[in-house]
Amino acid sequence: MDVEGGLPAVQPMGRRTTSSSSWGLQKATLLLAYQSFGVVYGDLCISPVYVYKNTFSGKLRLHEEDEEILGVLSLVFWSLTLIPLLKYIILVLGADDNGEGGTFALYSLMCRRSRMGLLNSIHEGSLSAYNQKEPREELKSSLGIKCFFEKHYSLRVVLLLFVLMGTSMVIGDGVFTPTMSVLSAVSGLRIKFPELHENYTVLFACFVLVGLFALQHCGTHRVGFLFAPILLAWLGCIGGIGTYNIFKWNPSVIRALSPYYIYNFFRKAGKDGWSSLGGIVLCITGAEAMFADLGHFSKLSLRLGFTIVVYPCLVLAYMGEAAYLSKHREDLQSSFYKALPDTVFWPVLVIATLATVVGSQAIISATFSIISQCRALGCFPRIKVVHTSSQVHGQIYIPEVNWVLMFLCLAITVGFRDTEMIGNAYGLAVILVMFATTCLMFLVITTVWNRNVLLAALFTVGFGSIELMYLSACLAKVPHGGWLPLLLSLITLLAMSTWHYGTKKKKEYELQNKVCLDRFLSLSSGIGLVRVPGVGFVYSSAVNGVPPMFAHFVTNFPAFHRVLIFVSIQTLTVPKVSPDQRFLVGRVGPPANQLFRCVVRYGYKEGRWDHFNFENQLLMKVVEFLEMQEEASEPADSGELSVIPASPRAQQQLVDVDAAAPTASCSSSSACEIDPGIVSRRVRFEEPWAGAGVGEEGEEMKSSEVKTLLEERESGVSYMIGHTCVQAHESSPAVKKFAVNVVYGFLRRNSRRPAAELGVPHTSLIEVGMTYRV
Repeated sequence: MDVEGGLPAVQPMGRRTTSSSSWGLQKATLLLAYQSFGVVYGDLCISPVYVYKNTFSGKLRLHEEDEEILGVLSLVFWSLTLIPLLKYIILVLGADDNGEGGTFALYSLMCRRSRMGLLNSIHEGSLSAYNQKEPREELKSSLGIKCFFEKHYSLRVVLLLFVLMGTSMVIGDGVFTPTMSVLSAVSGLRIKFPELHENYTVLFACFVLVGLFALQHCGTHRVGFLFAPILLAWLGCIGGIGTYNIFKWNPSVIRALSPYYIYNFFRKAGKDGWSSLGGIVLCITGAEAMFADLGHFSKLSLRLGFTIVVYPCLVLAYMGEAAYLSKHREDLQSSFYKALPDTVFWPVLVIATLATVVGSQAIISATFSIISQCRALGCFPRIKVVHTSSQVHGQIYIPEVNWVLMFLCLAITVGFRDTEMIGNAYGLAVILVMFATTCLMFLVITTVWNRNVLLAALFTVGFGSIELMYLSACLAKVPHGGWLPLLLSLITLLAMSTWHYGTKKKKEYELQNKVCLDRFLSLSSGIGLVRVPGVGFVYSSAVNGVPPMFAHFVTNFPAFHRVLIFVSIQTLTVPKVSPDQRFLVGRVGPPANQLFRCVVRYGYKEGRWDHFNFENQLLMKVVEFLEMQEEASEPADSGELSVIPASPRAQQQLVDVDAAAPTASCSSSSACEIDPGIVSRRVRFEEPWAGAGVGEEGEEMKSSEVKTLLEERESGVSYMIGHTCVQAHESSPAVKKFAVNVVYGFLRRNSRRPAAELGVPHTSLIEVGMTYRV
């Protein structure tokens, strides 16, 4: 699937075929660009409703001369030009992680290319589909940065916490965007009806918010088609009315495009001008959503939509409003609706209300994308992710998150009521996310793109200084509503970091307590093990050895199925794994035991299809593995096997992952990191039966294995999953006990069960209870 265009790759077969393929790609790109208007840009495009109102709501209302109005316009123009256009559309979109964007995508990109991260990573050459470009020669500066992070475990922890902080701010942004947008739009009713009580506008805003979140289950594809005409009509309105106001009231506002007016603004307004930056920053809200929503669309479609339509209309809208204000300074607190001609007031009010719904869609979709990434990589509790499109794998819907966002939006709307306080909180959340992206881009430019550190520093200092200026103004408003995004982000950060810590400790326990194969076989023979008919799937995170959960089960109930397959599902730091590289199959023990292991690899943006198809695929891969062994002319030499394809049709990689313990690097805290390259190149494992089964008896045993597997499948399939209780060790510090026993335990009890996450049929499920002392 072509990420940019969403069309299958077509090989050129003459001029006609090439032309048809090119037109199909262009058509798909234009279609995605059209849909993006209903999802991506709404947050940016609705900003003219409240930017000037919030900017002049503080002490800046004492400065109402033309210099201040033109200075604010100049700040708005250059902020739109430098941040959304130059930083995001031109530069940051190029840092996509195979079509995915957002703070977490930048982090996963670094994890895959280096050992700077703490999440699952894969060797650079293990998945060739994601490394099609020729690697650039490593610069000394980038090597130094990588080594610096790899040597200091504490720095990698800080980096992960920083990424989680930025992610938490995006989630907080998803709460404030709908509230701010909808409440600002419906407040236009009080322009025509001044006697209308505030409670009625709040109630109307709540109805609109409920309707917005109720539509999310339709999916980005349908919502984009539904909302795109609304936003295009909105852009046409604000662009046309802006042009009308420029020529009618003050054509000379075009002078504000000169940066001189920014200098003149701060010279005259002084500290009050600096304080007003907390309102001006609202003009660039939604820029981060463009990057986070990249997985729903493509880079080319986003760039076309923004540069050709969105950016010019926004500039005209802000210039027209400033032209009106230069002649009507008394309307600073309601300038947007006051600047509308009477003949178009009601149509624009209706479109504005609908456009705020579209504006909220951008950050809601971005929140779904980022939470899905965090969940897949073990930084968010298990939740249900619904993939709403079969063509664009990034279009998703998360029911639990949707309703939590709706509840928080309604609570803030009813609790705050005032758009000024909501704007203070909104601006702080937005600018913190942007600053986090700027800092991460420094690492991406140096370690992933292998560019000179001076070039990365130029990017970071240039955009970081602008964002820090806005951030300083927003931090001054923490007592006036800015505390709320900090509180929400802190709660989200603690939940995500605790879940990651608890999950990591659980996997470390399984790794340290796995049972050696020889010990397991000797134990099985000593307790009178019984093999029952059927196929058993044993799910665990261990990729070698026997998981402690299964050993615990056998010692208490000495029986298991005649065919046993240990299944380990891994989520890699890539958005999507191609089907021909998804399954890694190997044998556990001698052929007579009928024990196998399968490592199933998914990308962090992939959904789990229905379990019946997954079961069929997995068994077919085991059959291909057995057939390939039958066709092999020579047995393994010295206990080593190179990766070989299962069949020319599938080109499936086969490895025996039940190897001797892979290379691991352990820190002082006994946390081990498995070498990610071990599963992709050459795997060592013990074969005490090698050479013994080469004769006729061995060949007969091999040829009967496929038949046995299919017969046992007819006898029934069962699924074994551990039902673990993770608790901190009695000697652990009080902070660790609170984090693991209380917080992590609460999150595990209230998240989806592993069986539901995997889609395992309840009637065939075997759960093994066990307590992990970490």
